[in-house]
Amino acid sequence: MKKVIVDMDGVMADVYHQLVEFEKRDTGRNIEVDTLTGKPELEAFPNGKKHVNEVGFFRTLPVMKGSREAMEYLNNKYELYIVSAGMEFPNSLREKYDWLAEHFPFITWEQIVLCGSKRVVTGDVMIDDYPKNLDHFSGDRLIFTQPHNELIENESYQRVNSWEEIMNVL
Repeated sequence: MKKVIVDMDGVMADVYHQLVEFEKRDTGRNIEVDTLTGKPELEAFPNGKKHVNEVGFFRTLPVMKGSREAMEYLNNKYELYIVSAGMEFPNSLREKYDWLAEHFPFITWEQIVLCGSKRVVTGDVMIDDYPKNLDHFSGDRLIFTQPHNELIENESYQRVNSWEEIMNVL
């Protein structure tokens, strides 16, 4: 059975929406996501580093449109693992686990890998929004479109723009 690796932040969880909301809450500034094409997240969101270290940031992330249904489909068809970097932001470890338990209750604790670097991860397919996580991966690489990666062209990735596209590919 194919092993499918799925990133959480920016793929299952809508980090951009959360960063926009936190920026608006703290500064009153309304950032339009469609103006952020090609900008790294920390450049796009000046207070982003503060926000991702805030208690509750990861626990209250909105679910990416279509991800719940697609993940249920993938979970029934493949050996599915959620692999998310959790060491850089210590609050995120528990918050990510609790978020997954709430929004994706069909995913067991055995399918959740919260790690530092994803370089040790192997499988048949990886879905991620960051090239640094895909570059080392030896299987099929699906890059989930987010503003920070929209301008990246790499023939070793297959670009996917939505969960609907992912279900059509897989």
